[in-house]
Amino acid sequence: MKKIYLLEDAIISPLGFSTEENLNAAKNERSGLRFHKNLRFPEGFCAGIIENELLADAFLKIGEATKFTKLEQMMLLAVSRVLEKNPKIDLSKTALIISTTKGNIDLLKESSIPENRVYLSELGKVIKDFFGFQLEPIVISNACISGGLALAVAKRFISAGKFDQAIVVGGDLVSEFVLSGFQSFQAMSTEPCRPFSINRKGINLGEAAAAILLSSIKPEDPNIISLIGEASANDANHISGPSRTGEGLYKSIQNAMREARISAKEIDYLSAHGTATGYNDEMEAIAFTRSGLENVPMNSFKAYYGHTLGASAILESILTKHSLLNDELYTSLNFDEIGVSKPLNVIGSFEKKELRFALKTASGFGGCNLALVLKKEINE
Repeated sequence: MKKIYLLEDAIISPLGFSTEENLNAAKNERSGLRFHKNLRFPEGFCAGIIENELLADAFLKIGEATKFTKLEQMMLLAVSRVLEKNPKIDLSKTALIISTTKGNIDLLKESSIPENRVYLSELGKVIKDFFGFQLEPIVISNACISGGLALAVAKRFISAGKFDQAIVVGGDLVSEFVLSGFQSFQAMSTEPCRPFSINRKGINLGEAAAAILLSSIKPEDPNIISLIGEASANDANHISGPSRTGEGLYKSIQNAMREARISAKEIDYLSAHGTATGYNDEMEAIAFTRSGLENVPMNSFKAYYGHTLGASAILESILTKHSLLNDELYTSLNFDEIGVSKPLNVIGSFEKKELRFALKTASGFGGCNLALVLKKEINE
């Protein structure tokens, strides 16, 4: 089977418009979450939101901001960062895979942008045409595992020989549509979230775009990360509530490790979904302990960014990739005391540690779950 490498990447978020800025923020325990007031939400909400003016200024280097929605600007900027560092990429043979949950949903309100751009297929067309990709874009929209599933789909197509490389990009906004949906579940917190903590008060949302190049062509750089296992499973429990036994996530983890041909004892680091809601945190804790991962150093990045939906699993996979490369474990921000029924080894402070294998998980509405296994290649 072909090895699939995770190469150049880019993150556009409230913590910065490059991967380097975001890594530095995580290392220094700096969060992009802020309290926001809104007439539709009298109590306000805490979220990670990118400033429009900063985004527009950055976008001017590649295009005219007024011709594109905020989400399009974010995603185009992320892809451009990847292409800038890979000028020899043949776009006639490179796949474009897009991950989002709601896309340009804000266009349902009055806008100067054509309303048809609300369709996910149109979002794909905008990105394809902007850069000149020749292959038709693949759009993945499967709730909150969308980003991880997009990486898995890229791996599967490359492994099958459909193409040698792919750029995967994910993004979502903090829109009133999404806010009202989570508010209807009474899941929103007005304070920065506390994944897996007894004092958690709910979820924060966030907006970001993240892009990464996947390739079967081994680069010259000896410090590389490969994606060696992936799997997804649906627990079929409820439209929004996860399985009480963590069955879907457990199966995803087992199948991903089976493909990677490793055991739980070899996992050095676990990047959890960690939304800071009672049902999700508990489900993950059960699935992790069933998988024998309770002692593995674990964190959630949601207290840095909020839940960025279709971008989250890509963004967090990029951070996981660099954790492996740099042998660094980042703090699970705002964690205080364990708030789930099973023991977990939540990372309480930044730490340097030799790392080889990492597991990234994601879970979402409708019972979807996903697991990815990443490996640091050492002189191989």
